[in-house]
Amino acid sequence: MKMLIGFEVHQQLSTGRKMYCDCPTNYQEVPPNTNICPICTGMPGSKPLPPNERAVDAAIEIALMLGCEIIADRIIYIQRKHYDYPDLPSGYQRTSLPIGLNGELQGVRIREVHLEEDPGQYDPTLGTVDFNRSGVPLVEIVTEPDMHSPEEARKFLRQLVRLLEYSGKVRPEAGGAMRTDTNISLEGGGRVEVKNINSVKGAYRAIKFEIMRQRAKLERGEAVTRETRAYLESQKITMPMRLKELEEDYRYIPDPDIFPLVIDQARIRRIKASMVEAPHLREQRLVKQYGIGPSVANVIASERELANLFEVVAREVDPKFVATWFRTKLKKILNYMKLRAEDVKFVPEQLIDLLKMIKSDEITPEQGELVLRELVKRPGDPHELLLQLGLVRVGRTELQAAVAEAIRTNPEVVKDYLAGKQEALHFLVGKVMQLTNMRADPREIIKLLRAELGREG
Repeated sequence: MKMLIGFEVHQQLSTGRKMYCDCPTNYQEVPPNTNICPICTGMPGSKPLPPNERAVDAAIEIALMLGCEIIADRIIYIQRKHYDYPDLPSGYQRTSLPIGLNGELQGVRIREVHLEEDPGQYDPTLGTVDFNRSGVPLVEIVTEPDMHSPEEARKFLRQLVRLLEYSGKVRPEAGGAMRTDTNISLEGGGRVEVKNINSVKGAYRAIKFEIMRQRAKLERGEAVTRETRAYLESQKITMPMRLKELEEDYRYIPDPDIFPLVIDQARIRRIKASMVEAPHLREQRLVKQYGIGPSVANVIASERELANLFEVVAREVDPKFVATWFRTKLKKILNYMKLRAEDVKFVPEQLIDLLKMIKSDEITPEQGELVLRELVKRPGDPHELLLQLGLVRVGRTELQAAVAEAIRTNPEVVKDYLAGKQEALHFLVGKVMQLTNMRADPREIIKLLRAELGREG
């Protein structure tokens, strides 16, 4: 059965004040119903301020990163979207007409990008509403139904999350900053919308469940009703909420209290001049500019700060060598320590010095990795860290003595090697590494062992 999947992704924008009033947006850090005023609680007679300029600029930048055509030099109305819910005291939600149209990300068409205001937070169990969140600026990204499997949908959402993080214009904290509605339909059935999913994993599970549910109904000859459903994270199922609304059900009207937006070309040029490069475009450029493989570029471009660090270091050290170390060593260490590139405190020059030491064979790759771990934990001069860790490279005389000692004290292992058991050689290498406190190069040890054992044989 052919399936069509599309998204409406709502992401909170990183601004100090709300969309139409001066209330602060740090709603998670304060007691309930304290970051409020008559405007964001919809009191009769209250008049909204002009739209938050920082939020408008952020939405334009995100639309540009998604390859959208910006609606320039035309009126963009702020509309009232009417519906009744306890977290919406005015009875309507302000939402703009599209700011950007006809974008694309990873083969998925972006229908439009526009601005909205967040409603409050309703707790149906307690019957309470906290309006601290009411009025926080949102950007909404609406896709075409261009995804045809849960896996495709998950891949797209991951790419979109990466792009939004790259922009630096969205709120990074967890706890509901991003919410996703997904539209799912199978051939022969009605379109079902699943509301308010708050993670990529949740979206993937909701889509998988909904496809199984719809397919089972169609196979039994039952109709799939056009409806809105809720995803229950705890049970990993969807449940019916209401019949699907049509556009006219919301009774959209331009908000008479807010002047419409007009985005001129000068504003677009200003934003383009200062905006960051989209991650998928940066990934392509890294491959072309530095001659690294697509899979390596994908890892490096996974974080904006990691890619920034790479480009600084690659100006001083062979880019392919740097890329290998970023992918196989630095990223591994950061993942193990549960850190992001933005969390590291060392300066690029310290990493450059370390990689130059490894590249010139001043230290072994194994020593380099140990120093890199220490550099992430406590930044400092790599040469000093090498001394502090006792990793000064072993001299030739000391290494030959360690090899002789390993051979002398492990006669049975030597016999196994001479009998053709190659794993015995690895055992002896480990013994030499122990005797030299990990200061020797395993490749050099292997050469010496083979030379010595060859004489004995």
